[in-house]
Amino acid sequence: MTCRKNQWDALEPSRKPLNLLVKKLNGDVNIRLKNDVEYRGKMIDADSHMNIILEGATEYRGNSPTANYGNVILRGSNILYICVDATRQPA
Repeated sequence: MTCRKNQWDALEPSRKPLNLLVKKLNGDVNIRLKNDVEYRGKMIDADSHMNIILEGATEYRGNSPTANYGNVILRGSNILYICVDATRQPA
């Protein structure tokens, strides 16, 4: 098996994670943190560290909503995964 010098250069630009996030700005997302808390809301910004700003965010523990927030900033290093094809569910 051969390994390319820089595997990210071999990917199409649209397949890079940060480019995907930028394309999904102003869309609904689900974000799970490493502490198993999930946030659902409209992603209005993302930076190169994958810090995310959500608008109209709802916090979930398990499948139950625990708090509603206006805007929240989620630190990229605390994020376990981001579901970008999420549909909003009523809280």
